[in-house]
Amino acid sequence: MNNENFESKYFDCNRGCTTTTDEQSGEITVNYRQGCCKLQDYNVLAGILQPEFRDLFEVRFKNTRKGFYTNASGQNVKVGDLVIVEAITGYDLGIVTLEGPIVGRQMKSRGVSPDGEFKKIYRKARQGDIAKWQEAIAREQDTMVKARRIAAEMGLEMKIGDVEFQGDGSKAIFYYIADGRVDFRQLIKVFAEEFRIRIEMKQIGVRQEAGLIGGLGICGRELCCANYITNFQSITTSAARCQDLSLNPQKLAGQCGKLKCCLNYEVATYLDAQSRIPRVTEPLEFEDGQAYLMKTDILREVMYFSYDKSSMAKLYALDAEEVREIIKMNRNGIRPESLQDEPEPRAPEFVTAVGDDSITRFDNLERKKNKRRRKGNAGAGNDRPKQELKSEQKEEARRPEGENRGGNNAHNNRKQHRPKAPKAALKNEQ
Repeated sequence: MNNENFESKYFDCNRGCTTTTDEQSGEITVNYRQGCCKLQDYNVLAGILQPEFRDLFEVRFKNTRKGFYTNASGQNVKVGDLVIVEAITGYDLGIVTLEGPIVGRQMKSRGVSPDGEFKKIYRKARQGDIAKWQEAIAREQDTMVKARRIAAEMGLEMKIGDVEFQGDGSKAIFYYIADGRVDFRQLIKVFAEEFRIRIEMKQIGVRQEAGLIGGLGICGRELCCANYITNFQSITTSAARCQDLSLNPQKLAGQCGKLKCCLNYEVATYLDAQSRIPRVTEPLEFEDGQAYLMKTDILREVMYFSYDKSSMAKLYALDAEEVREIIKMNRNGIRPESLQDEPEPRAPEFVTAVGDDSITRFDNLERKKNKRRRKGNAGAGNDRPKQELKSEQKEEARRPEGENRGGNNAHNNRKQHRPKAPKAALKNEQ
């Protein structure tokens, strides 16, 4: 009989921990998992001691909810401990994620004064507290499904995105998404009667919802809102314009239906490059005519001009500094030499996405064509009857020695070069 203990392990990335349950004893062990949650912060001030932050800790709960608490338990609390903290009603259970001077930096970034009053850490969580907490967590999914059904039956234009239970199971936070204001006073009464708990409604946006659900972007990586973004900045179409992107809503929108957060990543780089590119409002004057601006490579700071305003067949590349000098010369009434003195017109490198969505783009079409050719040639030679081949060999043997005996092609060539005989002779031969 094998006495080995069987354990089931569950990764709770919403809270940044792993839950291990011993199937024989039923004991639950919860361990803090760094980097499992997007709210993970790196302690750059580890090992530095400051007395004013000795009893201040950052405690994390589900999703994007954090808080600063003071240790009033007298116990030695450290990062990774599960602690029982003060709540508005009852108590809550969270994980200590930061300690020391780095807590002061986090408070400063969020505008929290270190001299204010903070909620207390009562004690470290016991086994009974953890078991009660896990029971409350197990109710979250079913509660969210029922809450969505109730809201739909009441005809409210809202969507329940997530549910978070308090550590003691006496209260739940319902995160909802709505375009406008929603009167959910009657909904709260129905929820309280249905779930027998205290209700708190918290509105979030579609970007926060996408961060809660998670997923993969078109780049193949995890969504930025689900990975590390907590403060969402406003994104406008001007970010796409300055990067010379096509204003296609299907390409610019993310899974949340809003403009992609990554549009803001390279805006500063493009704005810096555009500051060194001159603005061309009229064609450049040369000795042999006018050159029109057709395209600008912003990052390379190269501008392409053509003598034909309606054609991009011959484009001449000029650096942004050269264009700036030519504009100054035109203002002074000076016309430079022709652009056609360049060695060869340089065409810009266009990248197109046409065909990327084709399901046959990875097929080897050339290989299929070769297979068809082989089958066709094999069938053409094998389908001919043997009697026909023998008769052709006999006919070829009866020909004079001067005639070409090279096969069907030679026979066809001989027919083409044969002199035409009179019709009467042809009738006698038949």
